[in-house]
Amino acid sequence: MHRVLVLGAGKIGRAIAMFLQSAGDFRVRVADANAAALTKLQKMVPVETIVADASDATQLRFLMQDCDSVISALAYFANPAVAAAAVESSTSYFDLTEDVATTRAVRQHAEQCAEGCILMPQCGLAPGFISIAASHLMQQFESLDSVHMRVGALPQFPSNALKYNLTWSTDGLINEYCNPCEAIHEGELQDVLPLEGCEEFLLDGIRYEAFNTSGGLGSLCETMRGKVRELNYRTIRYLGHCELMRFLLNDLRLSERRQLVKEILERAIPVTWQDVVITFVNVSGTKNGQFVQLTDARKIYHQDIAGQHWSAIQITTAASICAAVDLHAQKKLPNRGFVRQEDIRFDDFITNRFGRYYAASSEAM
Repeated sequence: MHRVLVLGAGKIGRAIAMFLQSAGDFRVRVADANAAALTKLQKMVPVETIVADASDATQLRFLMQDCDSVISALAYFANPAVAAAAVESSTSYFDLTEDVATTRAVRQHAEQCAEGCILMPQCGLAPGFISIAASHLMQQFESLDSVHMRVGALPQFPSNALKYNLTWSTDGLINEYCNPCEAIHEGELQDVLPLEGCEEFLLDGIRYEAFNTSGGLGSLCETMRGKVRELNYRTIRYLGHCELMRFLLNDLRLSERRQLVKEILERAIPVTWQDVVITFVNVSGTKNGQFVQLTDARKIYHQDIAGQHWSAIQITTAASICAAVDLHAQKKLPNRGFVRQEDIRFDDFITNRFGRYYAASSEAM
């Protein structure tokens, strides 16, 4: 039985605990500093819980001492300390961060990993599944020209001017909208500005916009540098969202006051559990001597699982990281050090008992 420590009992941590516990062959322990969050979790999922402070290195090492893997569902800035403790405890480490600097800090510990211990950040939706899907398409070409990756977690029933509801971490959302974004242009790695490059596209008769945001590419820019003319990632929203966020963050310079932005959004924009996750990947290049394009497009909706209702962002994020842990337990991933999302075989992921949630509502060409 694979022993897993989950750090964080928020909405994503709860979904991770549900998936792993429901599988029947994981021993799951969830730790959080908030006792009320653990009590809420126990009413939904029958797992072992413990009140603990993840900022305390001694407590982290104690929690990990009899675990095979640790999953961080904490805020991104807590992850480097968790990764360091995991390496000291020879515990494999997985996180959901989209923050580029955090991933670099985690990676610095990879050389100290013992055999069988891996560090695998960015295991969520984007970065995460989107890199696995893009890598799968890229492998079908003789030579590559462009890779466009688009992802959005959207309210199913938008009802405000932003046409948006909070579906996940507000800190992560603000990071994506404010931090520089990586891209490859004409074969070279470059930084581009967030909220720029706004484009429109049509999917299932609905028109969306997509614009630059930070972190969604994971390690793909490093992996594909010099191998593709153009590679970029953009966040999907309903039309008009980008213009309003530019006004708030750029024109009013609220990007310089991120805590204020967080307070405004969390006070004025309600959370919704009725959401839809969209993933859209276009890859063009040479295949069988012809210049062609392949597309993978998916929509995943909120649904009931194990007697509880879960949002689409909970399902997709938790399914991705649980699939990564499961594949590690099955020895289908590299066995030591830093592991990228593109190291996961798409067929292994999409047929996995957790990854299968991405197989529904898909159109892969």
